[in-house]
Amino acid sequence: MQEISVKLEFGNAFEGTLFAANGAVRIGKGEGTLKPYDLLLGALGACYYSTFLDIAAKMRLEYERAELQIRGVKRDEVPTTLRTVEMVFILHGAKGEKGFSRAAELAAKYCSVHETVSKVAEISFRLEFD
Repeated sequence: MQEISVKLEFGNAFEGTLFAANGAVRIGKGEGTLKPYDLLLGALGACYYSTFLDIAAKMRLEYERAELQIRGVKRDEVPTTLRTVEMVFILHGAKGEKGFSRAAELAAKYCSVHETVSKVAEISFRLEFD
């Protein structure tokens, strides 16, 4: 079992810092800060891409770079969990398109954050090549 820990420090307002083993990020509502759902969607994208990288390497898929655009819509009802999440995965400079769809599907299946978010939200996905 893998243990993960972070530390958050706040003053008496919603302005603070999230500290992790490899870095820190400012949290809040102001300029240069991230809100909780920014962090959640970012975690989804980071986990998905990390998983995709492992699968693509095993499948010997080649591309130059990737983008993930992720949009979430929250419910109006309390608690305001995510209702839907749209993920657009754009691969730039891909050497052909064969194999990438399968790698993208497997990344969604094996990404633990994707699996967690899918328990409360409907996740749609689109793969594009540029």
